[in-house]
Amino acid sequence: MNVDNYKTENEIQRLGIQALYKSIGVVGLIRFMQQIDQGHGNYVKERQQWQKNYSVDTLVEEIKKDKL
Repeated sequence: MNVDNYKTENEIQRLGIQALYKSIGVVGLIRFMQQIDQGHGNYVKERQQWQKNYSVDTLVEEIKKDKL
């Protein structure tokens, strides 16, 4: 390997993203990234935790407040 051609991990990642964008477009790039990054944690448990104080009535009140 020639030291002059050495690229950092960030440069390789940036070049790869640019290549994907050029070849499959923005929507394809987003879909690809969603497939390779499955996230972490338990979304269902986390969602239930932060939504436990919500009800239909509280959501309707929040919507009404935002529209005024």
